[in-house]
Amino acid sequence: MPNDVYAPPALPKGTLRVTPIGGLGEIGRNMTTFEINGKILIVDCGVLFPEEHQPGVDLILPDFTPIKDRLKDIVGVVLTHGHEDHIGAVPYLLKLRQDIPLIGSGLTLAFIEAKLKEHRITPYTLQVKEGQKERLGPFNLEFVAVNHSIPDALAVAIKTEGGSVLHTGDFKMDQLPLDNRITDLRDFARLGEEGIDLFLVDSTNADVPGFTPSERAIGPVLEDVIARAPRRVVIASFSSHVHRVQQVLDAAHANGRRVALLGRSMVRNMTIAADLGYLKVPDGVLIDFKKAGNIPDNKIVYMSTGSQGEPMAVLSRIVNSEHQIEVGPGDTVILASSLIPGNENAVYRIIDGLTKLGANVVHKGNAKVHVSGHAAAGELLYVYNVLRPKNVLPVHGEYRHLVANAKLAVQSGVPVERAILAEDGTVLDLRNGDVKKVGQLDLGYVYVDGSTVGEITEADLTDRRTLAEEGFISIIVVVDKSTGKIITGPEIHAKGFAEDDSVFDSVRPKIEAALAEAAQSGSHDTYALTQVVRRTVGRWVQASFRRRPMIVPMIIEA
Repeated sequence: MPNDVYAPPALPKGTLRVTPIGGLGEIGRNMTTFEINGKILIVDCGVLFPEEHQPGVDLILPDFTPIKDRLKDIVGVVLTHGHEDHIGAVPYLLKLRQDIPLIGSGLTLAFIEAKLKEHRITPYTLQVKEGQKERLGPFNLEFVAVNHSIPDALAVAIKTEGGSVLHTGDFKMDQLPLDNRITDLRDFARLGEEGIDLFLVDSTNADVPGFTPSERAIGPVLEDVIARAPRRVVIASFSSHVHRVQQVLDAAHANGRRVALLGRSMVRNMTIAADLGYLKVPDGVLIDFKKAGNIPDNKIVYMSTGSQGEPMAVLSRIVNSEHQIEVGPGDTVILASSLIPGNENAVYRIIDGLTKLGANVVHKGNAKVHVSGHAAAGELLYVYNVLRPKNVLPVHGEYRHLVANAKLAVQSGVPVERAILAEDGTVLDLRNGDVKKVGQLDLGYVYVDGSTVGEITEADLTDRRTLAEEGFISIIVVVDKSTGKIITGPEIHAKGFAEDDSVFDSVRPKIEAALAEAAQSGSHDTYALTQVVRRTVGRWVQASFRRRPMIVPMIIEA
């Protein structure tokens, strides 16, 4: 939580207010609001995937608190591309107001419409493409082609009375992309000539020197690995990585293999991409998973989800022997994606598990089976020099990425005070080319846990971690209502703490003595007695075992 939380002042007419709601200090939850003259435009609305210290959590959403009371003022949501960290929270926003217009490219809208169908929401959409201009209330929008690890990504220029903003979304500058659609630096240069007052720019690879390699470098490597594989090949990637799936289809085809798609989201997204022409499927290559078992082991490739070690994704289930595919000696598994920060341990557990099963595991660490979708430092410097923005706000990255990006901006000539380091909830006002920090909102994580949204708190997660790491002890004592003396108990049960409940024999007399002392002092209140038991057992456990389990006493009056 930010230390310097303070409310912004009323927004003056003609001033553009920019507030990152998510995506600063994290890889995910990307969402920024732009407000002027009483109207709000949102760019992106994504999710963050949970880490190990958030047990039981399915997704993490941006905190919609700043806009919950302003839903009628939202003129639209611009979606820069179809990755989950940019579109995944849209269903939860539309549950607050279903008719908020969604603006995006053909593939992006197709992905979000399929997702919304599962939530039984039919959205209002406006399909746009590079070069197109649209007006939404006080916002004049212009869309620019950018290259990323998913087709049809767009940057958006937002022109208002308060100033001009360019938001890159996620991008890189692959000069030989698979779909021949490069980041349009000519449009960037033209926008720069017209004047960019504030540049919001992808920071994910800002601390990586040089240039991100081309996607085309991956194809021959995949083809070679598949050619040398003696048995089955399982390849894991993001379910929306159309370019990577295209390369897998082409490599399998070149080696005379068939491909079966695994995972509901993978099947859904690739069906959409193929129907819209973004995925070119060679004749006869795709086969339904149910029929794949009839294909010889050396003639099949499985394209799956689970490259980040997600517990419910296909690859994790294979490792845990909970999937129809049983990986063994001679099989090859390729992890064809990057490591999202925070997922390292989960991914290495998957690699170890697959290796124990006898598989040959190929990943970014030992072969060139993935390149990033984000611009490295060299590309970012090019863009700064082309645009010459007045102010820069690094977005989309952990704090070290934001700092590295701000330093690049300064190296390219942006004054240090105009390379703005912000965090989720920082409120920035833009007027006459000047950007000022005017507020800091207290925004938190909103957890999705099963069917509940926002009900799980940090305290709940602390309890879950305690249960997982330290165990659980329950103590049941029946006491006389009038005297406070023990009638039955203490009855002690533990989970995840000790092999045998006999270890508690030494603490029972301590509980009895503590309750007798409390009764003598006239304390018969069940809550007070509960606290007496909790303190007594807690001190004993800490002294005897150096542990801090969850202790749940229950005092019953009779």
